[in-house]
Amino acid sequence: MSQLLTLTQNEAITQALHEEMARDSRVLMFGEGVATTRPDLLQAFGPERVRNTPLAEAIIAGTAVGAAASGLRPVIDLLYAPFLTYAMDALVNSAGKLRYLSGGQFNFPLVVLAQTGAGWGVGAQHSHNLEAWFAHVPGLKIAFPSNPADAKGLLKAAIRDDNPVLMFLDMPLGYVPGAVPAEPEQTLVPLGRASTLRVGRDITLVSYGKTVATCLDAAKQLEADGVSAEVIDLRSLKPLDSRTVLNSVRKTGRLVVVHEAGPMCGIGAEVIARVAEEGFEHLRAPARRITSPDVPTPAAHSLEAAFVPSAAAVRSTALRLCEGVAVL
Repeated sequence: MSQLLTLTQNEAITQALHEEMARDSRVLMFGEGVATTRPDLLQAFGPERVRNTPLAEAIIAGTAVGAAASGLRPVIDLLYAPFLTYAMDALVNSAGKLRYLSGGQFNFPLVVLAQTGAGWGVGAQHSHNLEAWFAHVPGLKIAFPSNPADAKGLLKAAIRDDNPVLMFLDMPLGYVPGAVPAEPEQTLVPLGRASTLRVGRDITLVSYGKTVATCLDAAKQLEADGVSAEVIDLRSLKPLDSRTVLNSVRKTGRLVVVHEAGPMCGIGAEVIARVAEEGFEHLRAPARRITSPDVPTPAAHSLEAAFVPSAAAVRSTALRLCEGVAVL
C-alpha cells in the first residue's frame, strides 16, 4: 500500500511544479507573484526558472508562447480566470493554433494556471467561470481538479503534454486538505479521464471543481431517500471523457450535470448533448443541468452562497427524476 501525504490543493500544485522542474530542465515558471508565493521553488531552481513578472497578462502569455515555440516548457500563473481575457490573443490565436498551422512540425507545451470560482468574496472581476470559453477553442486542453491529488496529477500530465493546457483552480479548494500519494509517478492523472467517485444504480451526477463535493453530499442525502446516485468527477473538460459518462447513464438511465459556471453554452450542455446523441435510448427521464444563474458572480457572502449550486438543489432535482424509485 502506497504512503499518503496530506496536502492542500495549493501545496499539491507547488509539489507538482517542484517535481516536474527537477525532472525536466526545460520546465520554467513565471507570472504574477510566482517567485514571491513559491519561495521554495525560487530557492531550488533560481531566478532564471522562477520569475515574477509585471501585471501584464498579454505579455506573460505571449512570452510563454515564444518560450514554448523555442523548445521550453513554460508554466505561467495569471492569478484569476477573468484576467485570461487580457491574454486571449496569445492563448487562442497563437498557442491554440500554431501546432496545427505548422502541420505538426512544432510542439507548443504550455500550461496556464488561473484561479476561479465563488467563495472568497472577491467579486465578479475575479470570480468568473470561463472554462467553457476555452474548451470551445481548437488546440487547447482544459483541466479542472476537485481535490489535491488530482490537482497534482493533472498538472504533472499537463506539463508533460505537447499541447497548451489551461488549468482552472477553484479558489475555495486551495486550502482544503486531502490525501496525495507520496510517490511522484503514482500521482500522474492522464488528461481526458474522468473518475467515478461513488457507484450508484438510479441516477448519474456529473460535475467538476467544488461542485463535486456538492454532488457527493447530495448522494449521501439521496441514499437516505432510497435513491442510489453515481457521482462522476470529469477532472478534464477537454478532452472530455464521454465514455465514462455514457457507461454510467446506460446503467442508471438518469443524468444531472452540476457546475458553478452559468448555463448558456456550458460544459453541462455539452455533456447532455453527447448523451442525447449517443445514449438517448437509455434515458428514462430528461437530463437536467444545475448551474449558477446567468449573472456576474456576487461579492457578498450571502449572495455567493445562493449563487453556487447547492446539495439541496441537486437532491430535489434527482428526486423528481427518480419518482417511483425513491422511498420517501
